[in-house]
Amino acid sequence: MYAYRMTGPAGDTTTGVIGALACEPSDGDVVPHEQTVSKDIGDRLELLRACHANLSPIWGLSLTEGLTKAYEPMTPPQHTATDDSGTVHQLWVIDDPAAIDSIAHGVTQTPVVIADGHHRYETALAYQAERRAETDDAPGDYDLVMTFIVELTEAQLSVGAVHRVLSRVPPGIDLLEVMRRWFDCELVGDVDRELAGELVRSGTLTLITRDGTWALTPRPEACRVAESTLDSSLVALALDEVANVVPTYSHDWHDAVRAVIEGSADATLLLRPVTVAQISQWAHERKRMPPKSTHFHPKPRTGMVFRPMHS
Repeated sequence: MYAYRMTGPAGDTTTGVIGALACEPSDGDVVPHEQTVSKDIGDRLELLRACHANLSPIWGLSLTEGLTKAYEPMTPPQHTATDDSGTVHQLWVIDDPAAIDSIAHGVTQTPVVIADGHHRYETALAYQAERRAETDDAPGDYDLVMTFIVELTEAQLSVGAVHRVLSRVPPGIDLLEVMRRWFDCELVGDVDRELAGELVRSGTLTLITRDGTWALTPRPEACRVAESTLDSSLVALALDEVANVVPTYSHDWHDAVRAVIEGSADATLLLRPVTVAQISQWAHERKRMPPKSTHFHPKPRTGMVFRPMHS
């Protein structure tokens, strides 16, 4: 196994452990945390067939309290690299059998929630089924997938928002009126980058159109109908009423606001980040959040560890 630490330019640090996780069906203890947008896994499957190796880990969150202590590194790293975003990646080899047993025991105590890499996990399941069919159901390296496990705790996770940038709003549709069915909408100013930044920093759900900037407060009936208090669930109620609208997703509120100012988008919804407490609650209830609810950062890099599959 490998202890793996990522330190972002702002000093945010995530420390986890890389190992091989058993591939399980959807009703097992490996639990998707978001609903996924349908995507062809053919390219990923072809790559796996050709390389016989996992080239980058999926990212799993463990609900086991205190798991970090089992792999917290106490010595200088064996390998260090800095990526083009300024994030420092550090790697420690864990080869002590007692430490490996302790980590494995901790991981198996609770479900593992997939934070990132849902489609890579689906690819691993498809490859496992394919190889099992070819080998008379014999076990092999294809029964596992390389995974980066991080304890689900505030100290180890940086969660960003995923904003909705809207285009192709049909002529005659007043997006603000649609929003007013589910939110109290308060005009707070014109379209302005500084104002948008203040609203993001204050944790305000915000609608920006070419006509102005509105602070949105969800109405109780919106939370009741959505059966959720997540921004991603609540704004979906309104967007589902706008035929043919095209949402794209942005992790950077600057880019999302710029799209409206420059005219390449009709509107932008600036969402608030999901909290670690919300992720934990949904994970314990084995519920999936709507697609594009969370953005975990920094990201594990391809190539820090390869996992060959010899069978």
